Formats: sequence, structure tokens, C-alpha cells
Amino acid sequence: MDKKIFVTQPLLPELEALNEELKEIWTTKKVTNAGPKHNLLEEKLKEHLGVSNVSLCNNGTLALLIALRALSLPYGSEVITTPFTFAATPHCISWNGLKPVFCDIEPETMCINPDKIEAAITPNTSAILAVHVYGFPCNVEKIQKIADKHSLKVIYDGAHVFSTKINGVDIGNFGDITMFSFHATKLFTTIEGGCLTYQDDTLKRKIYNLRNFGIRGEEVVEDIGINGKMNELQAAVGLLNLDLYKEEQAKRKILREYYTSRLEGIKGIRIPKMPPSVTDSYQYYPIVIEDNFRVSRDELYAQLRAKNIYARKYFYPICSDYDCYKELPSASKENLPVANDLKNRVLCLPFYGSLEEEYRVKICDEILRG
Repeated sequence: MDKKIFVTQPLLPELEALNEELKEIWTTKKVTNAGPKHNLLEEKLKEHLGVSNVSLCNNGTLALLIALRALSLPYGSEVITTPFTFAATPHCISWNGLKPVFCDIEPETMCINPDKIEAAITPNTSAILAVHVYGFPCNVEKIQKIADKHSLKVIYDGAHVFSTKINGVDIGNFGDITMFSFHATKLFTTIEGGCLTYQDDTLKRKIYNLRNFGIRGEEVVEDIGINGKMNELQAAVGLLNLDLYKEEQAKRKILREYYTSRLEGIKGIRIPKMPPSVTDSYQYYPIVIEDNFRVSRDELYAQLRAKNIYARKYFYPICSDYDCYKELPSASKENLPVANDLKNRVLCLPFYGSLEEEYRVKICDEILRG
């Protein structure tokens, strides 16, 4: 194929609609610092995410940094997390002067394995930072029981689960704080951006201060904050995309069904299944390449790349392989056998609603080529 097919494509509003939003911004001259579009997007996201509190940030990483800071975790304490995630997850722990402790993952959901968490808890543990991977939710019930037993905070990295529900409960209601990413690669996007959701109303003021240099007024600085504010242009894109993401999900549902119809039951390919109690976000389409497939995951990746199909070895390497973390005791391969196995097996296929039918067919044909 001459055309390059990437793993995702950003959801963008029509230029005409965006221009109308920009005209309003140009008229008000309000471009940042919690402007009207920013505030409207926060209110609308409460409805779409089914939560009582939303605080917008200029990206998901800043949001996660602020989440950890807002919970006042003791400096130097340990935060249990997964190695099977994007780099920002452990980096936010480290940037807050905390110590990431890696815990292995479940083979089916690829989320942190709650049955392994308690063994990682020490007197210095202050929190669990779990990640909902590819739209598969963590076992929130088990994690909360462990956290309550040991008086730990729970933070969720929800970058992949926008609009997901567990047994009808919106996923942003679990734990102490959930971070959502609105990066261009995500289902719902503000180009860059993110937010925090939480039930404790007292966190609202703390988070506001942390994302605004700690400034509360012209002559008042209440906290040691940073610049984590979402601007009005980002918010304008978000407001328009709130009207589009459900249609995008519907298109991705059709694409998922097509991929599954072609690949399910093929020897050596495992397709992770979303639990029936979960409302799928349709963020990614991962497949797992087993030893009895005709080629290895890396060989399939290279084969697809040669045809301009840019699938992703996502996540590879895992965070415990990074130079900055690999010497940690918890980063040993013996401690993380499932994560170290799956890092060499998972491949995320191109997954976005506008992927043309001819390319969907070619992708599957190439995977199934004898």
C-alpha cells in the first residue's frame, strides 16, 4: 500500500464549526485562565463522565502530576503501579518525589493484578496508581478493599477509558482520583489536554491552586503550584468533539466486529475479551500473538510495517525496562513474569472510525497471509 495506515487518527471537528468557536474567543479576548469555554467544558464533562467533580488540565501528564500532589502523599513514600503502561505513569510518581514500585499484571485484562498488590505493600507505601489498559478496567473492587485495609490512596490512570462504565457505574467514580487524557490519540480529544475526576469536593480548591501556580487572587498565593491550565482553544475543540465521539465509537464498534470476525479462532491469535459488565470505550484493538502463530509478534509487526501498516507494539518496552527504573528491585523479570511475556506478544491494530473498508480488508489479509 502506498498510503500509510497509522494506529489511530485524531477526531477533529469541522473547520467551519471550529471557526465559529474561535470567533467567540477572538471577540471576548479570553484565551486562557479558566475562560467561559473552559468552564462550560468542565460542566459538560461532568454529565458525559457521570461524575460530581471535573478539573481540566492542559494535558494528561500534568493532570496526573497534580493528582498525586493533591493527595498529599508523604515525600519519598512508595506508590504501587504497573509496568505495563505509558511512560508518564511512573514518571509522574518520580517527579513528585515518590518511589514507583512495580506490580505484575493480569494475563487477560493486562491491568495490575490485585492479587499481587499486597505482597508489594511496605510500611512506606502510601498509594496505588492503577491503569485501565486498552479500555479494560482494573478490578476496582479488589483494589479498593486492599487500599481500605492498608489506608492507602487510590489513583487511576484512565487515559484509555473515556465513557467506560462498570456495571452501569461511570469509571471516574472509583478510587480517590481518576485522570483522563484528551491527547490527540485518544477517543475524546482536545488535541492536548486532560482532566481529573473525584468525589471529594474538598479537592476542588486544592487542584485549582495546583494547576494555577498556587495563585488564588492578585495578592494571594496559597500553594506551590504549576501551570496546568487548559486554554480556550483546547476547550473549544473539546466542546465540539463532545458531539462527535459517540458517533466515532459506533464506527469503531463496527471495525472491532470486522477485525474479530476475521481474526477470532485463528490459531496463535488471542483477542482479549471485554467483560460483559463493562461498557467499552473502543479506544484500542489489541491482539496477542501466541507461540503457535506462523510468525512472532515482532515479525508480524515488521511485515505489516513493510506494507505501510503502522500497528504498535504497545507497550514495548515496558516501564520496568527503562534505564531509569530497571535497577529497582520491583523491576526484576522474576517479579513481573506476565508483563515481561505480554510485552513481546501484544500488537495494537489501526483502530479509528474513518479507516476505509479496503484497508481493513488488507490489514486482516496481511495478518492471515500464509
